[in-house]
Amino acid sequence: MPRIKVKRTSTVTDMTAMCDVAALLLTFFILTATAKQPEPLAVSTPSSTYEFKVPAENNATLTIGQGKVFFEVAGQKVRARTLELIGEQYNIKFTPDEVNRFSVIGTFGVPVADLKKFINMPGGDRMKPGIQTGIPTDSTDNQLNNWVLLARKATAEVNQQPMRVSIKGDSKEEYPVIKKIVDVLQKQKVNKFLLVTNAEARRK
Repeated sequence: MPRIKVKRTSTVTDMTAMCDVAALLLTFFILTATAKQPEPLAVSTPSSTYEFKVPAENNATLTIGQGKVFFEVAGQKVRARTLELIGEQYNIKFTPDEVNRFSVIGTFGVPVADLKKFINMPGGDRMKPGIQTGIPTDSTDNQLNNWVLLARKATAEVNQQPMRVSIKGDSKEEYPVIKKIVDVLQKQKVNKFLLVTNAEARRK
């Protein structure tokens, strides 16, 4: 008796649902991703085998290079509160729009007197050479000391956490400049801070 042949049918997989899921995931990652802010000063950090990530929250980064110092504090709410405190310190009135614009600015380095003009500039103009001359650290006008002090206060108010400090120095920077920044921190009894370095492969 001959066998009954079963008619073979091609297997068809409907990929519509998978395409929808992929599109939703892609949209989610694009909308929730944080764009990396451009840095006004490119520095070449020294290498190290020590592995420790710089905290994304409750952290301030001091970038040092070419004799200039730049400052960044993590968190939009903390940045906004820090600017309000700076305004109170120097008797400068910042509008809500200026506070909001400053809250999305990353690393910056301008004297307080030029701060309003800097905030109201288009983003591209802020990165032009000569615009950011660094935060003053002179003994007669040590604005960096006030930025660090008030950022610590803002972090404690907003996040109820102490602020860490990271120093990102150029590998070719002279020691006296770095020491001046360390002295600012030690004056505020901040004796623990992170040094930002490039990851280097461990030697076996």
